Amino acid sequence: MAKRWQQRPEGSNWGEFGDDDQIGRFNLLTDERRREAAKEIKEGKAFILSLPLDIPGGKGLSDKRKGPQFFSDGIYNTSVADILAELSGGAARPGCMDVSCDDGVTLFLQYSTQWDALSHFGALFDAQGDGVLRKTYYNGWASENMLTPEQEGGPYSQKLGIEHSARTGVQGRGVMIDLVREYGHERKIVRFDELKRIMDKQKVVVETGDIVCLRTGYAEALWEMGDNPDRAKISNTGSVLDGSDPAMIDWVVQSGMAAICSDNLGVEEEHGNCKGELPDNGYTMFPLHHNCLFKLGVHIAELWYFRELAEWLEANGRTRFFLTAPPLYLPGAAGSPVTPVATV
Repeated sequence: MAKRWQQRPEGSNWGEFGDDDQIGRFNLLTDERRREAAKEIKEGKAFILSLPLDIPGGKGLSDKRKGPQFFSDGIYNTSVADILAELSGGAARPGCMDVSCDDGVTLFLQYSTQWDALSHFGALFDAQGDGVLRKTYYNGWASENMLTPEQEGGPYSQKLGIEHSARTGVQGRGVMIDLVREYGHERKIVRFDELKRIMDKQKVVVETGDIVCLRTGYAEALWEMGDNPDRAKISNTGSVLDGSDPAMIDWVVQSGMAAICSDNLGVEEEHGNCKGELPDNGYTMFPLHHNCLFKLGVHIAELWYFRELAEWLEANGRTRFFLTAPPLYLPGAAGSPVTPVATV
């Protein structure tokens, strides 16, 4: 069988977890590292790190991503006797006291607190070495594996879907970097030298397999805005990382982190210029996404909620915790809602 790719992007780890790998650095969430992470459970106290999944309200952050819409097949606050009578062709059950509610929901998978699947972000790249740029994803998986809505069975990620991440359980050691303690809720683009200064000040150490959690205050402000967030105000709230900073990318590479989870939308500042160059002088508007999801298989999560956890960690002189954050086991999805739980 011919190798799927002939050359990989500079600075990538394609093939290092196997030619057919679909989970990237989640391979680092080993039994040994889970046991080590579990040592962070000292009090048994748990924190939910999710926004309510109807936050942001309406189309607050995107005209395309819509909030959850509930529906029912008619079974809602309904007599169970009536339900069973309908299913069984009319047999009565006199005296039955049971009632039931049953519902469904239409939910955009990356509307609120979320994981990105590795199929979420790719690039134009010459993986075959023939001079042709083709749509390509982590570990050289070709775009033919990403069925579009116009194709039968689409939209559907035949490779790199979120189900592969779900199967790992996504448990490990979370490490908090609290930018709110340094900058409050002001909008600030943070380069790595600033991030490193804050990490040193807060005594944060990121090791291989850790899941980095970045508090900017964005989700806190978003929640306070309720069901009608002010786009102009929220877009100027909270810190963002400068993904175009080579030192920032080098930190992601060298630290061995398994994932980076932020409480803002996007983690990084958008770049509309040629910072973060691609092959043949192309460019990426999202260099952190490009390096994490496309080159390294480092999962990204957005719109998490960290306030109570971060304040507890600060009050107790800690930065680490045990994190459980599996996405939905939904085959073919390019992202997923998640209700992360931190245990300290």
